[in-house]
Amino acid sequence: MLTIDYDLLDLGPGMTVLDLGCGEGRHAFEAYRRGASVIALDWGQAEVATTWAWLGAIGAAGEAPAGARAGVVRGDLLALPVPDASVDRVIASEVLEHIPDDQRAMAEIERVLKPGGRVAVSVPRYGPERVCWALSDSYHANEGGHIRIYRATEVRERLATAGLVPSDSHHAHALHAPFWWLKCAVGVERDNAAVRAYHRLLVWDLTHRPWLTRTAERLLDPVIGKSLVVYADKPPAPATVTPLARAGRTPVAADA
Repeated sequence: MLTIDYDLLDLGPGMTVLDLGCGEGRHAFEAYRRGASVIALDWGQAEVATTWAWLGAIGAAGEAPAGARAGVVRGDLLALPVPDASVDRVIASEVLEHIPDDQRAMAEIERVLKPGGRVAVSVPRYGPERVCWALSDSYHANEGGHIRIYRATEVRERLATAGLVPSDSHHAHALHAPFWWLKCAVGVERDNAAVRAYHRLLVWDLTHRPWLTRTAERLLDPVIGKSLVVYADKPPAPATVTPLARAGRTPVAADA
Protein backbone atom coordinates (compact mmCIF):
# COMPACT_ATOMS: atom_id res chain seq x y z
CA MET A 1 0.00 0.00 0.00
CA LEU A 2 1.78 3.11 -1.27
CA THR A 3 1.05 6.60 0.00
CA ILE A 4 3.54 8.45 -2.18
CA ASP A 5 2.87 9.13 -5.86
CA TYR A 6 6.15 8.19 -7.57
CA ASP A 7 5.31 10.24 -10.64
CA LEU A 8 4.99 13.38 -8.50
CA LEU A 9 8.17 12.39 -6.66
CA ASP A 10 9.72 12.30 -10.16
CA LEU A 11 11.80 9.26 -9.34
CA GLY A 12 14.06 7.91 -12.07
CA PRO A 13 16.46 4.95 -12.39
CA GLY A 14 19.85 5.52 -10.84
CA MET A 15 18.67 8.14 -8.37
CA THR A 16 19.64 7.81 -4.72
CA VAL A 17 16.54 7.61 -2.52
CA LEU A 18 16.47 7.89 1.28
CA ASP A 19 13.35 6.34 2.85
CA LEU A 20 13.04 7.76 6.38
CA GLY A 21 11.12 5.82 9.01
CA CYS A 22 10.84 3.07 6.42
CA GLY A 23 8.88 0.73 8.71
CA GLU A 24 8.71 -2.61 6.96
CA GLY A 25 9.88 -1.11 3.69
CA ARG A 26 6.84 -0.58 1.47
CA HIS A 27 8.14 2.59 -0.18
CA ALA A 28 11.74 1.36 -0.32
CA PHE A 29 10.57 -1.75 -2.20
CA GLU A 30 8.84 0.29 -4.92
CA ALA A 31 11.85 2.61 -5.33
CA TYR A 32 14.13 -0.43 -5.65
CA ARG A 33 11.88 -1.98 -8.28
CA ARG A 34 12.05 1.29 -10.22
CA GLY A 35 15.84 1.10 -10.44
CA ALA A 36 16.85 3.51 -7.67
CA SER A 37 19.72 3.19 -5.23
CA VAL A 38 17.76 2.94 -1.99
CA ILE A 39 18.79 3.68 1.58
CA ALA A 40 16.02 2.60 3.94
CA LEU A 41 16.33 4.00 7.48
CA ASP A 42 14.45 3.27 10.67
CA TRP A 43 15.17 3.34 14.41
CA GLY A 44 13.44 0.01 15.09
CA GLN A 45 15.68 -3.04 14.93
CA ALA A 46 12.81 -5.33 13.89
CA GLU A 47 11.82 -2.96 11.08
CA VAL A 48 15.40 -2.78 9.83
CA ALA A 49 15.70 -6.58 9.82
CA THR A 50 12.38 -7.10 8.03
CA THR A 51 13.12 -4.49 5.37
CA TRP A 52 16.56 -5.95 4.74
CA ALA A 53 15.13 -9.45 4.31
CA TRP A 54 12.46 -8.31 1.84
CA LEU A 55 14.87 -6.19 -0.19
CA GLY A 56 17.11 -9.22 -0.46
CA ALA A 57 14.17 -11.31 -1.64
CA ILE A 58 13.23 -8.72 -4.27
CA GLY A 59 16.79 -8.70 -5.58
CA ALA A 60 17.03 -12.50 -5.58
CA ALA A 61 13.76 -12.75 -7.51
CA GLY A 62 15.05 -10.42 -10.22
CA GLU A 63 12.34 -7.83 -9.56
CA ALA A 64 14.85 -4.96 -9.44
CA PRO A 65 16.52 -3.85 -12.67
CA ALA A 66 20.25 -4.05 -13.24
CA GLY A 67 22.04 -1.20 -11.53
CA ALA A 68 19.51 -0.83 -8.71
CA ARG A 69 20.99 -0.93 -5.23
CA ALA A 70 19.47 -1.22 -1.77
CA GLY A 71 20.66 -1.01 1.81
CA VAL A 72 19.12 -0.62 5.24
CA VAL A 73 20.47 1.29 8.21
CA ARG A 74 19.33 1.90 11.78
CA GLY A 75 19.44 5.62 12.37
CA ASP A 76 17.99 8.75 13.96
CA LEU A 77 16.01 11.21 11.86
CA LEU A 78 17.46 14.06 13.93
CA ALA A 79 21.04 13.12 12.99
CA LEU A 80 20.93 11.30 9.66
CA PRO A 81 24.02 9.16 8.94
CA VAL A 82 24.18 10.58 5.42
CA PRO A 83 26.55 13.22 3.98
CA ASP A 84 25.40 16.69 3.01
CA ALA A 85 23.78 17.03 -0.44
CA SER A 86 24.13 13.33 -1.23
CA VAL A 87 20.63 12.06 -2.12
CA ASP A 88 18.30 12.89 -5.00
CA ARG A 89 15.00 12.03 -3.33
CA VAL A 90 13.75 11.66 0.25
CA ILE A 91 10.58 9.89 1.40
CA ALA A 92 9.28 10.64 4.89
CA SER A 93 5.97 8.80 5.09
CA GLU A 94 3.90 8.78 8.30
CA VAL A 95 6.90 9.50 10.54
CA LEU A 96 7.10 13.22 11.37
CA GLU A 97 3.98 13.07 13.57
CA HIS A 98 6.00 10.86 15.95
CA ILE A 99 8.95 13.23 16.36
CA PRO A 100 8.97 15.99 19.02
CA ASP A 101 11.50 18.13 17.13
CA ASP A 102 10.03 17.78 13.67
CA GLN A 103 11.58 21.05 12.53
CA ARG A 104 15.04 19.63 13.14
CA ALA A 105 14.08 16.51 11.18
CA MET A 106 13.01 18.68 8.24
CA ALA A 107 16.29 20.58 8.47
CA GLU A 108 18.11 17.24 8.24
CA ILE A 109 16.10 16.38 5.13
CA GLU A 110 17.14 19.69 3.56
CA ARG A 111 20.77 19.03 4.51
CA VAL A 112 21.06 15.63 2.83
CA LEU A 113 19.14 16.53 -0.33
CA LYS A 114 21.13 17.54 -3.37
CA PRO A 115 20.30 20.97 -4.81
CA GLY A 116 17.28 20.42 -7.05
CA GLY A 117 16.30 17.30 -5.07
CA ARG A 118 12.76 16.52 -3.97
CA VAL A 119 11.13 15.20 -0.79
CA ALA A 120 7.71 13.61 -0.32
CA VAL A 121 6.29 14.01 3.18
CA SER A 122 3.11 12.28 4.29
CA VAL A 123 1.34 12.76 7.63
CA PRO A 124 -2.12 11.89 8.95
CA ARG A 125 -4.67 14.37 7.60
CA TYR A 126 -6.13 16.80 10.13
CA GLY A 127 -9.85 15.91 9.90
CA PRO A 128 -9.70 12.09 10.00
CA GLU A 129 -6.94 12.22 12.63
CA ARG A 130 -8.92 14.57 14.86
CA VAL A 131 -11.82 12.10 14.83
CA CYS A 132 -9.49 9.29 15.94
CA TRP A 133 -8.09 11.39 18.80
CA ALA A 134 -11.63 12.31 19.93
CA LEU A 135 -12.71 8.67 19.98
CA SER A 136 -9.66 7.12 21.65
CA ASP A 137 -6.73 8.27 23.77
CA SER A 138 -4.98 4.93 23.30
CA TYR A 139 -4.86 5.55 19.54
CA HIS A 140 -2.15 8.17 20.01
CA ALA A 141 -1.22 8.57 23.70
CA ASN A 142 1.36 5.82 23.95
CA GLU A 143 5.11 5.48 23.68
CA GLY A 144 6.11 6.27 20.13
CA GLY A 145 2.56 7.39 19.25
CA HIS A 146 1.36 10.45 17.38
CA ILE A 147 2.23 13.63 19.28
CA ARG A 148 0.64 16.21 16.98
CA ILE A 149 -1.99 16.69 14.30
CA TYR A 150 -0.86 18.70 11.29
CA ARG A 151 -2.86 21.07 9.18
CA ALA A 152 -1.70 21.27 5.56
CA THR A 153 -0.60 24.87 6.05
CA GLU A 154 1.63 23.82 8.96
CA VAL A 155 3.40 21.16 6.91
CA ARG A 156 4.09 23.64 4.13
CA GLU A 157 5.27 26.36 6.52
CA ARG A 158 7.67 24.02 8.33
CA LEU A 159 9.11 22.72 5.08
CA ALA A 160 9.62 26.30 3.91
CA THR A 161 11.29 27.21 7.21
CA ALA A 162 13.74 24.36 6.59
CA GLY A 163 14.69 25.93 3.25
CA LEU A 164 12.52 23.76 0.98
CA VAL A 165 9.92 24.90 -1.55
CA PRO A 166 6.56 23.10 -1.19
CA SER A 167 4.71 22.29 -4.40
CA ASP A 168 2.20 19.51 -5.18
CA SER A 169 -0.02 17.86 -2.59
CA HIS A 170 -2.80 15.29 -2.46
CA HIS A 171 -4.62 12.94 -0.09
CA ALA A 172 -4.59 9.15 0.09
CA HIS A 173 -6.21 6.11 1.74
CA ALA A 174 -9.80 7.31 2.12
CA LEU A 175 -11.02 3.74 2.72
CA HIS A 176 -8.72 3.48 5.73
CA ALA A 177 -10.20 6.46 7.59
CA PRO A 178 -13.52 4.74 8.49
CA PHE A 179 -11.61 1.61 9.52
CA TRP A 180 -9.62 3.57 12.10
CA TRP A 181 -12.71 5.43 13.29
CA LEU A 182 -14.32 2.05 13.87
CA LYS A 183 -11.21 0.73 15.63
CA CYS A 184 -11.07 3.77 17.90
CA ALA A 185 -14.78 3.53 18.73
CA VAL A 186 -14.52 -0.16 19.60
CA GLY A 187 -11.12 0.13 21.29
CA VAL A 188 -7.79 0.05 19.52
CA GLU A 189 -6.74 -3.13 21.32
CA ARG A 190 -10.13 -4.78 20.91
CA ASP A 191 -11.75 -6.59 18.03
CA ASN A 192 -15.29 -7.38 16.91
CA ALA A 193 -17.16 -8.66 13.87
CA ALA A 194 -17.46 -5.22 12.26
CA VAL A 195 -13.72 -4.53 12.59
CA ARG A 196 -12.85 -7.94 11.16
CA ALA A 197 -15.25 -7.49 8.25
CA TYR A 198 -13.86 -4.09 7.36
CA HIS A 199 -10.33 -5.42 7.62
CA ARG A 200 -11.20 -8.19 5.16
CA LEU A 201 -12.49 -5.50 2.77
CA LEU A 202 -9.18 -3.63 2.99
CA VAL A 203 -7.18 -6.81 2.40
CA TRP A 204 -9.37 -7.66 -0.60
CA ASP A 205 -8.82 -4.17 -1.99
CA LEU A 206 -5.05 -4.41 -1.44
CA THR A 207 -4.66 -7.83 -3.05
CA HIS A 208 -7.15 -7.56 -5.92
CA ARG A 209 -7.35 -3.80 -6.61
CA PRO A 210 -10.95 -4.09 -7.88
CA TRP A 211 -12.51 -1.33 -9.93
CA LEU A 212 -15.23 -0.67 -7.34
CA THR A 213 -13.00 0.11 -4.37
CA ARG A 214 -10.33 1.85 -6.46
CA THR A 215 -12.95 4.19 -7.90
CA ALA A 216 -14.53 4.78 -4.49
CA GLU A 217 -11.18 5.67 -2.94
CA ARG A 218 -10.21 7.98 -5.78
CA LEU A 219 -13.49 9.90 -5.35
CA LEU A 220 -13.29 9.97 -1.54
CA ASP A 221 -9.61 10.85 -1.15
CA PRO A 222 -10.17 14.63 -1.43
CA VAL A 223 -12.90 14.38 1.22
CA ILE A 224 -11.72 11.89 3.86
CA GLY A 225 -8.32 10.67 2.66
CA LYS A 226 -6.50 9.61 5.81
CA SER A 227 -3.06 10.82 4.68
CA LEU A 228 -1.87 14.19 3.45
CA VAL A 229 1.10 14.12 1.07
CA VAL A 230 3.16 17.24 0.35
CA TYR A 231 6.09 17.42 -2.10
CA ALA A 232 8.85 19.99 -1.75
CA ASP A 233 12.05 20.82 -3.60
CA LYS A 234 15.47 21.98 -2.51
CA PRO A 235 16.35 25.03 -4.61
CA PRO A 236 19.01 24.47 -7.27
CA ALA A 237 22.52 25.65 -6.52
CA PRO A 238 23.04 29.24 -7.68
CA ALA A 239 25.20 29.74 -10.75
CA THR A 240 28.64 31.15 -10.09
CA VAL A 241 30.19 33.85 -12.22
CA THR A 242 33.80 33.43 -13.36
CA PRO A 243 36.45 36.11 -12.71
CA LEU A 244 36.43 37.02 -16.43
CA ALA A 245 32.73 37.81 -16.26
CA ARG A 246 33.21 39.92 -13.12
CA ALA A 247 35.90 41.85 -14.99
CA GLY A 248 33.38 42.79 -17.66
CA ARG A 249 34.49 40.30 -20.32
CA THR A 250 32.51 37.47 -21.87
CA PRO A 251 30.09 36.25 -19.16
CA VAL A 252 30.46 32.59 -18.36
CA ALA A 253 28.20 30.87 -15.83
CA ALA A 254 29.05 27.57 -14.21
CA ASP A 255 27.06 25.45 -11.84
CA ALA A 256 28.34 25.52 -8.28
